[in-house]
Amino acid sequence: MMEEIQSQSDNYRSSSSSASSPASRVPSSNFFYLRKPGSLRQPISFEDSPEWEDTDVDVRVEDGGDSINVATTPVSPSLSKLNSGSLPSPPLPDGATLVRKTAGASIVWKDLTVTIKGKRKYSERVVKSSNGYALPGTITVIMGPAKSGKSTLLRALAGRLPHSANMYGEVFINGAKSSMPYGSYGFVKREINLIGSLTVREFLYYSALLHLPGFFCQKKSVVEDAIHAMSLGDYADRLIGGHCYMKGLPNGERRRISIARELVMRPHVLFIDEPLYHLDSVSALLMMVTLKKLASTGCTLIFTIYQSSTEVFGLFDRICLLSNGNTLFFGETLSCLQHFSNAGFPCPIMQSPSDHFLRAINTDFDRIIAMCKNWQDDNGDFSSVNMDTAVAIRTLEATYRSSADAAAVENMILRLTEKEGPLLKSKGKAGSATRIAVLTWRSLLIMSREWKYYWLRLILYIIFTLCVGTTFSGLGHSLSSVVTRVAAIFVFVSFTAVLSIAGVPAIMKEVKIYASEESNQHLGALVFLVGQLLSSIPFLFLISISSSLVFYFLIGLRDEFSLLMYFVLNFFMCLLVNEGLMLVVVSLWQDVYWSTLTLVSVQVIMILSAGYFRIRNALPKPVWTYPISYIAFQTYSIQGLLENEYLGTSFAVGQVRTISGYQALRSAYDTSMDSNSKWENLLVLFLMAIGYRILVFVLLYFRVGKKEFLYKIFKCHRDTNNAR
Repeated sequence: MMEEIQSQSDNYRSSSSSASSPASRVPSSNFFYLRKPGSLRQPISFEDSPEWEDTDVDVRVEDGGDSINVATTPVSPSLSKLNSGSLPSPPLPDGATLVRKTAGASIVWKDLTVTIKGKRKYSERVVKSSNGYALPGTITVIMGPAKSGKSTLLRALAGRLPHSANMYGEVFINGAKSSMPYGSYGFVKREINLIGSLTVREFLYYSALLHLPGFFCQKKSVVEDAIHAMSLGDYADRLIGGHCYMKGLPNGERRRISIARELVMRPHVLFIDEPLYHLDSVSALLMMVTLKKLASTGCTLIFTIYQSSTEVFGLFDRICLLSNGNTLFFGETLSCLQHFSNAGFPCPIMQSPSDHFLRAINTDFDRIIAMCKNWQDDNGDFSSVNMDTAVAIRTLEATYRSSADAAAVENMILRLTEKEGPLLKSKGKAGSATRIAVLTWRSLLIMSREWKYYWLRLILYIIFTLCVGTTFSGLGHSLSSVVTRVAAIFVFVSFTAVLSIAGVPAIMKEVKIYASEESNQHLGALVFLVGQLLSSIPFLFLISISSSLVFYFLIGLRDEFSLLMYFVLNFFMCLLVNEGLMLVVVSLWQDVYWSTLTLVSVQVIMILSAGYFRIRNALPKPVWTYPISYIAFQTYSIQGLLENEYLGTSFAVGQVRTISGYQALRSAYDTSMDSNSKWENLLVLFLMAIGYRILVFVLLYFRVGKKEFLYKIFKCHRDTNNAR
């Protein structure tokens, strides 16, 4: 085995040497990896880097300045900070000064192992005996190929592991074994869930109102600080998702907004899952400079990354390199390059360090080798990709375990855990009443701007009502008009319920925003439901009164104000129940396609059993009568509207005989003779609206943010697959 490792290392060393030979190098004036402060025009490579003193940086933006000035202070080792003097900083307002004003926290993990139970009966070890630490004012990067366990390690440190995962080992916060309380840390997911119809400042301001206690004026200053910290001043008053023909913000700004949302809490520690995900090289560099500036305020930054450019790599302080859950290196930036060189895999001078690392430890390259082994390029063969990654991983892991870097990590862990520091304290939450009021107002503002999902939906309702009303207009009030008018009311109630499915994308957005805020403990299920209900009432009432007025007078129903108000109230409750049903299905699936398919199927089944195509008493007792006809809310709505129209009326049959409205309806629809029956139907609709929302509360409380059992049926179990 050792001979195999040695031969593979020799082969790769020879290929690396040839790639970096003088004949193949470009002039050194056109290439650099890192620059030392004060030597901006002196390019260097990692292979012959000088011995620099351990330094820490204090980054300040002077009045009228356009660059980050570096002042060295002997606080803690940080090699990657040496490059910060050569990069331009993002624009800040004139006179802005960035100073240390955040008390960061040290985080230490020792012998950390994470197992996740996948499809198989046994649990898979995603992270294996990892050791490391993160210090205030520094950037610690967890790097590795896909499915290496880097996101799982990040979630383990933040206490965000799924329920199917088990964690072994120890995590210390400021030297103490304790969890981080609410508000002391922020966690930014890779998925971006923002509200496109709000401006950047509005989005952050509402986030501050929902998350923080205190007065409004204090929260405004926190929002402005977050905007300046993430260099979002030029975009503060722009809509995040655009409007009509206006384009929304690009991915880089969206990522910074998602980070700024967590900064309103002024956290001591910030965890970010792949902040450079889907960013181009310029946006990635701007993001990293911004994060570097944020770290200079004292905040502890830990994030994952898959790959980076040379300039971005130079801004890292420490690297935790993972492959298949194994820690291949933990230490400072330049030390990682020396570690690879000591193991026999030096970085070629024309290759990015992160590319070189991933090339050496990513097993997916073995498939490329298998594809290319019979091919040849212009220089002969693919000598630069003929390394066995399994051998490289074993070599790097063995070299690291016996290296001085591993011993230094152990010594630092002992120093950081031998004495407990100050415990992190919770910053408190806004009151439930405040959060409900803020959420209601935010939802109303969103509805007023989301023309595609709300105003267009209102227009569709009115157009549909006009179509139905004109189709069934001029019926008169004779006995022969009863059956036709029953058909008109049935079509009106049933098809407007189907039209409501157009609001699924809007509800899906609300649920996703709730899941994102709930995962950070910013929002509860009860607060979300009450706020959503209060904000939807004005919109649903606007639909009900506009559609009811058009339909009522076109059909020629009885001209009495009390009967008209009951019609509006009945239809409003019908819409409220339907909205609750949509919330249940969307919360169950959390997918637009499956939610729409389920709602269409449920609506069709309810319409069939609503008592129009066949009177409810004549339906087959099992299934269709019990329970479907009693679950279908259309049944109670149609029955209440017909009783409202015909109870207390009579129709002449011939010249001497009359029949009541109830008798006229018996052959067309099943109703009750009781004069209070229409109010009982209205009460049933109200109870169904409440019942659906109680069911939504249960689903959101137990299932949002967790893996859904129905969702697993149609999609692969991603707990293990997402362990990157």
